Amino acid sequence: MAIADAIADDRAYVMQNYGRAPMVLARGEGAYVWDTEGRRYLDCLAGIGVMNVGHAHPAVAAAVREQIGQIAHTSNLYYNETQPALGRRLVSLSFPGRAFFCNSGTEANEAAIKLARKRHAKAGRPDRYEVISFTGSFHGRTYGSLAATAEVHYQEGFGPMPEGFRVLPFNDLDAVRAAVGPQTAAIIVEPVQGEGGVNPADPAFLRGLRDLADQHDICLIFDEVQCGMGRTGRMFAHQKYGVLPDVMTLAKALGGGLPIGAVIGRGEWGDVLSPGDHGTTFGGGPLVCAAALATLDVLEGENLPERAERVGNVLVEALKKALAGLDAVKEIRASGLMVGIELTFPGRDLVEQARQKGLLINCTAGSVIRLLPPLVLTEAQASEAAAIVGDVVATAAKARLSA
Repeated sequence: MAIADAIADDRAYVMQNYGRAPMVLARGEGAYVWDTEGRRYLDCLAGIGVMNVGHAHPAVAAAVREQIGQIAHTSNLYYNETQPALGRRLVSLSFPGRAFFCNSGTEANEAAIKLARKRHAKAGRPDRYEVISFTGSFHGRTYGSLAATAEVHYQEGFGPMPEGFRVLPFNDLDAVRAAVGPQTAAIIVEPVQGEGGVNPADPAFLRGLRDLADQHDICLIFDEVQCGMGRTGRMFAHQKYGVLPDVMTLAKALGGGLPIGAVIGRGEWGDVLSPGDHGTTFGGGPLVCAAALATLDVLEGENLPERAERVGNVLVEALKKALAGLDAVKEIRASGLMVGIELTFPGRDLVEQARQKGLLINCTAGSVIRLLPPLVLTEAQASEAAAIVGDVVATAAKARLSA
């Protein structure tokens, strides 16, 4: 199908809630994707942090083919073999507890919020329902996770938001100490904020949240939907900080391209839900769990978290060199292969300029160029990406000076 025909059909038959680039992607391999006209792109967005093991990884593809030829869906009225296997695997890689499986990051965060409130209610404390989140956060687009998301523009037109959510300044532990009270049920935080502009948490901030949670019997939720699954240089971001959450949420890269979310509850936080308390039709189905198990095999077998840290350092150093001397660059922030370049001007136009040069990136928080490449990215590809980013930023900065 021609690009023009695909776009015309999209505009006629699909709700127009996405701002799409004028291209149709047809296939991918490793860190590259190709459009229907045969043009190749270095994919430094990876489906918004989803394709951590790269596109069309043969091990994931084989696992999906085998499972779909056996049974793809059972519902949660019955057991299947892959769901408990995935739960055991995730717990063994993170911390002792139990898993709940769903279909996306926003569903995982919704489940985590419900879990925190349910535990307090079961303990005779139904008045403990308030959830603390932080400026710059993004936790999803369903109502509970949207209420916890600090950026107001995501909420505009969808009010009123559910009650019981309070937003505090990110990395400000004193503000949290002052806000914690008899209604506080949970604190939800991204160890590294993604949509907010690649903002790593201060280690002392996360340690302080852990201490406050212990002191006041508060559920500490780490949203690792974007920063988990090897992205920061460890399998899970909390391992890089050495701070254990009570609950961790995952999605994006967990299924190697298939939609799956997970909630891992540590200790008693994994024992809260009883039959009927929460559920999902598709969550934890045999097909997506098989894909996730294969994805974990690849992440571990190919040492991709370690590679993310090593190649991430190469990418950052190459970006520093390519962007040196440009007043338009405020800061480069990174954790593994999660990189944000904050500019002094809006960065949206640079996304298209990079695409024209064969590089896929995006802009978040208005002025932050974000790179979330597959963890299979090579050092040579990292240098190539940095050169293109440097070129488009320098060109845009020069144009603004001469305007």
